[in-house]
This record gives sequence, C-alpha cells and structure tokens, in this order.
Amino acid sequence: MEFPPGQCEDVRASDCDSDPELEPDPDAQAEAYVARVLGPPKPGLAPPRASLPSTPAAAPGALEPRAASRVPTVGAPGLLSLPPELLLEICAYLDARLVLHILPRVCHALRDLVRDHVTWKLRAQRRVRAPYPVVEEEDFDWPTACIELEQHLARWAEDGRRAEYFCLADGHFASIDSVLLLQGWVWSLAAQDHHVCSGSWDSTVKLWDMAADGQQFGELKSKAAVLCLSYRPDILVAGTYDKKVTIYDPRAGPALLKSRRLHSSAVLALLADDKHIISGSEDHTLVVFDRRTNSVLQRMQLDSYLLCMSYQEPQLWAGDNQGLLHVFANRDGCFQLVRSFDVGHKSQITGIKHSLGALYTTSTDKTIRVHVPTDPPRTICTRSHHNVLNGICAEGNVVVAASGGLSLEVWRLQA
Repeated sequence: MEFPPGQCEDVRASDCDSDPELEPDPDAQAEAYVARVLGPPKPGLAPPRASLPSTPAAAPGALEPRAASRVPTVGAPGLLSLPPELLLEICAYLDARLVLHILPRVCHALRDLVRDHVTWKLRAQRRVRAPYPVVEEEDFDWPTACIELEQHLARWAEDGRRAEYFCLADGHFASIDSVLLLQGWVWSLAAQDHHVCSGSWDSTVKLWDMAADGQQFGELKSKAAVLCLSYRPDILVAGTYDKKVTIYDPRAGPALLKSRRLHSSAVLALLADDKHIISGSEDHTLVVFDRRTNSVLQRMQLDSYLLCMSYQEPQLWAGDNQGLLHVFANRDGCFQLVRSFDVGHKSQITGIKHSLGALYTTSTDKTIRVHVPTDPPRTICTRSHHNVLNGICAEGNVVVAASGGLSLEVWRLQA
C-alpha cells in the first residue's frame, strides 16, 4: 500500500529513534516532574501534565531544559536547610579540628555555626558527660578544650593500648626525681626554649644550652639543696631546703635578684608566671608572691603539704603527700581552694600535668594515672610500674614519667 508523501514522512520521523531532536531530555523530564509534584497548585487550575511533543516544532516549548526553574517550588532540599540541631549532630561525627578550621571556609552559615562557643560547649559536655571545667571561666576556650578532650580520649582509648611504650634505663646514677632528658645527681629540672636548668642536692643550679650540644653556660651557688625550679624568659626561681625562694635573672650572668624566706620548712613545689610566684612547702602552706609589688599577696594554710603543681590561669592543680588532688581558682589575684579529689592514688602524688583537656598524675604508689579533668576527674587509664614514680611531663604526643628505679618511662601517643 502506498501512503501519501506527507504521511509517510511523519511516520518515519516518529519511528526514528536516532533523531537527536526528538530524544527526550532526562534532566528536563526530572525537573518537570519535581515541579509538578512539589510545586504549589495554582488556584482553579489542574496540575499540568507532562507530555512528549509529537513534532520537532513542539519540542522547545514542552521540554525546554530550564523551564521548571521558573515554576515556584518548595525550598530546595540540602544540608543547610536542616535545623541547627541536626547540623550539630552531623558535625559531632567529624574531627573537631576539621570542624573548627575547615567548615568555616565552606559558607557563612557554617562559619557562624562553628564560631558560636555554645556549639563547642555542648559538644564538650556531650563528650565528657560530667561537670566541666572544674573552675568556671567567663572566657573559657571551648574550641581548644574540645580539640584537646577528643584527642586525649582517642589517644588513651582501650586502656592506652594504642600508645607506644618504651623505657630509657641507661645513663643514670641516681633516682630520677624530675623529668627532662638530662640527669645525674639532680633533684629538679626546668626548661625554657633550648635552655635547661638543673637543681641538685649539692646546692647548685646549672644552666645548659641544648642548642650547643648540652654545653653548660652558667652556674649558681645556693646555700642549701635545690628542691624545685621554675624557669621563665625573664626569671629563674629556685626553692630550697633552707625554706627560701630565690629569684635570679638568667639574662644577666645569671644574677641574683632577691631571696626571701617565705616558709618555715623546705620548699617542695614551685611555679611562676608573669604576675605571681607560687610556692608550696612542707610546712603545709601555699604562698602567692606578687612579682609586681615584690610582696606576699596571700598565704594559705592547708591540711597537707603540696609536692607538685600545674598552673594554667585561672586553674591551679596540685598533688599532696596524702594522695589527694586539689584545685585552686585564681579569683582576681586571690587563690581559693574550690575542690579536692581522691583520684585513686594510695600514697603521695609526686607529679601532675594539667591542660584544658588532659590530666596526668604520678605517685609513690608506683602508678601513673591518666584522667579527664572533669568534676570529679574520670580516670581512663592506669599504668603500674615496678618502682615509685617521681614526676610527669607531657608535651605534644610524648608523655614521660620519672622513675625511682633509675629510668624514664616513655609513652609516644598517636598524633
């Protein structure tokens, strides 16, 4: 049968799948579908129905790729359309450092969410599920605290099985009572940049330059055994067996600045900052010396004596001879005892290291304990040793404990 020329041409055009002008556009179909299903209905009009054109001439109007974009739609679904609570829930599964440093670069909405300290406060409290911090601060650094907390918990997960442990047992001739990798007949050590000072029972303080292969560049002669040291860029402070706190200027000689008898017994713990010198003694007192006025600012009588201290303003953490941990708060220059804790040690706490998100303690009960600095501290790892432990140092991803058995116990943590 023969068909009229025009009719034959129409049939061939409709049956030809290879003609690119008649092939449906999947994206356009999808957009038309979304517009029809999700778009608000127009009053008095039936929802439009998508239909394919029967001729090439009809294609541009019915299947125009961006036609659906002109139809009003409900807010486009996406991450930023979620409520803040859900966004925070998603962020909780991301590393805190990524959230703090990367997400703010994505968009203003995420930047504002990340910069809100309430966000980090909620995140930290969710991690520790306990009162934190022990000392309330108006300007508490919640983002940094969060990062430290999460890193600390991850490093000591599974009872610290991920930490690499080794022992440095050679090169020491006496019990190690303070931590840094330079020892001998030394009772106390302190460091400032590449300079190290050591205090000894021979009543001397020696200064060493680690950048010059450990060369000695100074020596101070005291009248009694040097039991504790604090080293700052502008001062070197020594606590001695003869009840004195002595201040030197390490930049000039070093030169003696002043010596004060602040206690009625040996000075056992010492630290200094830009404003204060804080000392603890066997006479059960804690003395706060004001560097600016050159006078005693405060004297506190305690039920025990302090053997070690760690200070990050306004929190002062200290361990005593009864195995208890004490937290003092600096309130406008006046230190107050706010909390005392039993963290499980059975005898003297000899070393302490506190930061926003981590807490370490050592004891003569031959243990090192790793805690989260909550109220009360939560112990997440305990390591027993064959000898007493006399001090603790934690810097970066390395933790070192000083042993009475002529060794250094070292843990290298995951970065």
